[in-house]
Amino acid sequence: MTAPRFPTVAVAGVGLIGGSFVAALRQAGQVGRVLGMGRNPLSLEKAQSLGLIDAIATPQEAARADLIMLAAPVGATGPLLGALAPYLGPNTIITDAGSTKSDVVASARAALGKHIGQFVPGHPIAGAERTGPDAAQAALYQDRTVILTPLPENTMADVRAVRDAWTYCGAHVIDMDADAHDQALAAVSHLPHLLASVFMTHIVRSPDAARRLALAGSGFRDFTRIAAGSPEMWRDIFQSNRSAMLTEIAALRDVLDESERAIRARDTAALQTLLQTAADARHQWEKERRA
Repeated sequence: MTAPRFPTVAVAGVGLIGGSFVAALRQAGQVGRVLGMGRNPLSLEKAQSLGLIDAIATPQEAARADLIMLAAPVGATGPLLGALAPYLGPNTIITDAGSTKSDVVASARAALGKHIGQFVPGHPIAGAERTGPDAAQAALYQDRTVILTPLPENTMADVRAVRDAWTYCGAHVIDMDADAHDQALAAVSHLPHLLASVFMTHIVRSPDAARRLALAGSGFRDFTRIAAGSPEMWRDIFQSNRSAMLTEIAALRDVLDESERAIRARDTAALQTLLQTAADARHQWEKERRA
């Protein structure tokens, strides 16, 4: 039998993202032993009982793995790397699954210092509303996009290793600049989650919230689905990507104001144009996705 590409992988945060990562590597036969680390002993024990990890590890033990995946909320990146840095093996590669990259890279530089070249930032465009080890699934990354934002200090071999790991998971891997990543994801990922959450909060704060929810149908369900995601994770994402988020919120407010003016003025032509633009763009996006 061929030896696995990664004899030992350590995961910080063995929930949906981290658990699915190692489950996919196991299914592909590309990992030997999996170590789990984190702040929740019950979650780690659950991950072990499910076979996602082989053992629970301290940062000192995890730091000697061949590959370390950080799958915790982005706000925990600095503390996690700080705990690993004193024990980091010379050939250990670290990557992450954080939804923001510029702030994460800054935290990594501060925590790792001269070891920064061993950190290859990444972000899988995949997820679900469920959280925790029970949510992990080996097929989560199949045909999904994973973005890497390599650093000047990274070696080609280390970047290739991280790219290989995601490829074994079934993903398509692309490279991007960290700032460009954050601006784009603020628009198509982070802002939609904020909108769903803000809208859901608006509904439940209404005096007749129970009646509104009782009458809600499939459109409400589809629009608010992502509001069920991890509040801790999304809190950290919004703060980590603060500048890009504020830019997108301001741009969205302009379009909301435009729609409000059209409705207030009974300007059916302007309203029709806005709605037609949205419908055409949505149809075109769906068509391109299926191509």
